Parts: sequence; C-alpha cells; structure tokens
Amino acid sequence: MSLLSNLSSQAADPRLAELKEWLQGLNLVDVASARPASEDASFRRYFRVDVLPEQRAAHGATLVVMDAPPERENVPAFVKVQGLLADAGVSVPAIVAENSARGFLLLSDLGTVTYLQALNPDSAATLYAEALSALVKVQQASQPGVLPEFDRAFMLRELNIFPEWYIGKHLGVTLGEAQQKELDKVFEAILANCLAQPQVYMHRDFHSRNLMWMDADNPGILDFQDAVYGPITYDAASLLRDAYVAWDEELVLDWVIRYWQHARSAGLPVKKDFDDFYKDFEYMALQRHLKILGIFCRLNYRDGKALYLGDLPTVMDYVRKTANRYRDLKPLIKLLDALEGSAPQVGYTF
Repeated sequence: MSLLSNLSSQAADPRLAELKEWLQGLNLVDVASARPASEDASFRRYFRVDVLPEQRAAHGATLVVMDAPPERENVPAFVKVQGLLADAGVSVPAIVAENSARGFLLLSDLGTVTYLQALNPDSAATLYAEALSALVKVQQASQPGVLPEFDRAFMLRELNIFPEWYIGKHLGVTLGEAQQKELDKVFEAILANCLAQPQVYMHRDFHSRNLMWMDADNPGILDFQDAVYGPITYDAASLLRDAYVAWDEELVLDWVIRYWQHARSAGLPVKKDFDDFYKDFEYMALQRHLKILGIFCRLNYRDGKALYLGDLPTVMDYVRKTANRYRDLKPLIKLLDALEGSAPQVGYTF
C-alpha cells in the first residue's frame, strides 16, 4: 500500500498513527498538516508538518518528521552522525525532538530543492565547489575508531551485489567458472587500490539527491546515517560520478583537480601526485558503481521500485569508460561484452 493512499488512514497504517500520537504530545506542530516530504530507497519515510504559530519564531514555518522503524533502520546512528557533522561545521538538520526507541525524529527543514533540481550548466561549478568545500570540512574532522570501518569485507559484500542482482537477476545469467575467476581478479584489483587509500569520515551517499540547495551555507546534507570510516576519494566520487546526473568528463576532471588542490591545502592525506590520486578516485568510483548496478536491480526486482532501472545506462557508462582505462580492469569489459553483446566505449582518457 502506498504512502499517499494511506496518509489519512491511520487504521491501515499503525506506524503513522503512532507517529501522530508522538507528535501530538510535543505541542510543536499541527499534526493534521502532515504530508509526504520525500521518496526514499530505504524503509524510512518523511513527512513535512506545519509548526504551530506560537513556535515558529524558534523553529520556522515547517519541520520534517522521520519515521524509521527501529527493527529496520538505525536511528541512534543518525543521531550520532548528525552530531559529528554539525560539529564539523556543515549544514545538517537540527534534531528538534527524538524518540530513538520508537524510530521517530523531528528535524529542522532544509527546504524542498535538491541539488539534482538546482544543478544546471550555469550553477554546477558553484554548487559543486560548495559541496566539495563542505566535504573537506567533514574530512578534516575525521578521527579513527568513531564510525564503523569500510573494510575489505564491507567492500566485497557491496561488490557481490553486482553479480547477484545485475548479472544473475537482471541479465538472467549464471557465470561460468572462468568468468567468475576473471570477475574475482577485477574485484581484487579494486579492493587492493581502495584499501590502500587514506581513511576519513565517509558519508557513503554524498550525491545530488541527498544534498539540498539553500539560501546560505550550501549544501544541506541529508541521509548520512550510514556514514563509515573509509577511503578519502569515496564521497568525491559519489558526488562527481553521480548515478543521477552526468557531466562531460573534462568538466568532472576539472572539479576533481579543484577538490584535490583544496584537500591538499587543507592538510588532508591525499596523494601528492594527481595522476595517482585520480586513479584512486576512478577505482573507488568503480567499486561504488558496480554496487549501484546491483542495488538498482534489487530495488526493482525485490522492492518493486522500477524507476531506478532508468538510471542503469548512466551507471554502466561510468563502469565501461573507467574499466577501459586500466589494464587490470579490462577483463570486466570483456565480461560485460560477453554478457550484454555490446561493444566497449573508451571516452575521455586522462
């Protein structure tokens, strides 16, 4: 049953009834004004609510309430990472009220315009510069032992979503023994590079749908509860090789250079040679994109969210162009050609 069709039917939606009961007790918002605030690929859902007139001076006109079933979502992690990011000096929703045990949070409203909606050829350079500047602030605040580690087992678990859901479910193919060995070699090359990179705080989904355009202090950062401690290139790759919006490779290269220069000047442990840093960036982006190909298929076949299949071509284009640039990744192209019957693409070469 969809969120929209059941918004007014508390009997059919016991979580919503429980949420409204909690909100009523806070005496901060007009509970009857609750309406869907955004779509989400997880089990979380969000409602925008109007603030009571007497509370608007303190909280603004609207707030956002998050419903995150505690058996499926980690609300304490959201609260923890919110504190880390706020302390780093970037824009995140303030927590106005919380009941982590029940999976409810009342948050400040960062607006309705995502980066995906705000990005265009005229705005892109400024918006990406602001996002990468915020990223550097977060990375400068990094400390080991605070967040879960994005270690080998974690990365490999993500990579294996690709053969399970993209190759196995979407293409309907079972890999032969030789094909599996070739894919394993490619995975090992990716893992070796990514695990050797310096480690920092890592958002994991730092892209145009999770960044909000605001009047000041751009960007507003959302969906950070899955943050980990991992490779320094990950979030820059997530942002600049975005599954939802693609730019000319020369433009992206320029933005990567600017981030690298900013990170170096800020004292972050990026590679001193840009060629080496760019290779790290590419291998990290490839790890993420292979995972995304699998996840988008899983969202369709398991969760009934078919719209993500429309983004597969963008992600596959990234995968093919990157794999074609490095000798130890080229077996992936041969495998994809065999599976999909398509010719390789070369694209821009650094």
